[in-house]
Amino acid sequence: MKKYILDMKVSENHRLHKNYCLLKLTSDQQLPDMIPGQFVEVRVDNSPTTFLRRPISINYIDKEANELWLLIQLVGDGTKKMAEYRIGDIVNILLPLGNGFTIPKSEQKKEKLLLIGGGVGTAPMLYLGAILKNAGFEPTFLLGARSKDDLLQIDQFERFGTVYVTTEDGTLGEKGYVTNHSILTDKHFDRIYTCGPKPMMMAVAKYAASESITCEVSLENTMACGIGACLCCVEKDNQGHHVCVCTEGPVFNINKLTWLS
Repeated sequence: MKKYILDMKVSENHRLHKNYCLLKLTSDQQLPDMIPGQFVEVRVDNSPTTFLRRPISINYIDKEANELWLLIQLVGDGTKKMAEYRIGDIVNILLPLGNGFTIPKSEQKKEKLLLIGGGVGTAPMLYLGAILKNAGFEPTFLLGARSKDDLLQIDQFERFGTVYVTTEDGTLGEKGYVTNHSILTDKHFDRIYTCGPKPMMMAVAKYAASESITCEVSLENTMACGIGACLCCVEKDNQGHHVCVCTEGPVFNINKLTWLS
């Protein structure tokens, strides 16, 4: 897929939470096609300690508004600088990068699809849900967080499917982790997609394997360049090879990883 370097304009920067902001960017030209699960690399200007671009998952594409949405967790100088962007600011973006989730074929519309996101890993699940809904599927979302205040964009997710939640403190939904949610025992799913902390994804992968469910995971390894040059993001596959997550992934079928061995 062709890559682009675009100077994009901030159309909105909404602080969803003390640790998260939703950055919406638009362009004078039509945005290229992007696949759920792909990511972008953001150049952070005027941040003396930020030397490399920052990889951010594609949260949503609003085609009518020609907008790219990025859900940003404020964890360092670079992302905190992004939280300060104002409407009209210009942001340089490299996109789209990596390989995304597999969209089932039209004859598979009876498949039950479960999209599991934890923390900022919920971000790519929104665009994936939108694409699946548009393709005629009825996705189910299972979102996990530490507390109810950490669950973001619930109203957006509800546009595209049924939403279940877990919180570690029990302030919303079922108490515990996503892998403990009763939906996993009450309903059968044919395919699972997941993104979030690695321990969570590994637990989901093992559950899926035990139930013979097709499962894809979106890895969040450090991806400094996004094009396979820096080798910061390598992951060992089940053949013993080290593959670049930014070019071979970030989405992988769990059978290609070492998690199940």
